[in-house]
Amino acid sequence: MVTIKFHGGGLNLTKEIMGSRITRVFRNFNLENRVHKEIGKVKPLAAPRHSSLQNNETSELSESIHKKNDPLLTLLKSVYVESREPPAQDLQPKRMEAEVRRPLKFSLPGNPYGFMADIRDVPKGKLSIVEALHVLNQHKNSPKTWTPENLAQEYSLDLKDTKGLLEFFVPFDIKIIPPKSEGMKQIKES
Repeated sequence: MVTIKFHGGGLNLTKEIMGSRITRVFRNFNLENRVHKEIGKVKPLAAPRHSSLQNNETSELSESIHKKNDPLLTLLKSVYVESREPPAQDLQPKRMEAEVRRPLKFSLPGNPYGFMADIRDVPKGKLSIVEALHVLNQHKNSPKTWTPENLAQEYSLDLKDTKGLLEFFVPFDIKIIPPKSEGMKQIKES
């Protein structure tokens, strides 16, 4: 049941006819003519082949590929491959010299997340996450005291890596922007 009401000179349709019924009418409008028009269109042509790839040449290429080549076959028969297993000691991965490690300079108190319990030291040239945040904070708070050279020396880091760390990684920074005018209302914390 479709109810049509005339209201104020405009047409007002109820919710029953809105939605899918109207879209179906527009979608199926003149469908058969549109299909015939699309079928009747000229199909796109395939791109022309390169002039070097003509039918004669492609058939010659396929024949030359499948043709037996006696000189190459005799050369292949003369090849001798000898395979030996490497000794068992060579299969073991070579251990590098004892890795130089340094104790942690800074860590979180306690064991809040459970995965930091075993970490007591780190390899030289590396930082733990907590140390990295501490280094960034030190440099941010006093850049004249904690220069890249001082940080590299203190934490046994490469100077180039330290400069990259300080240049490209920024600790969280909160900026409070004051209101532009006094007339604007602000939300007050309660």
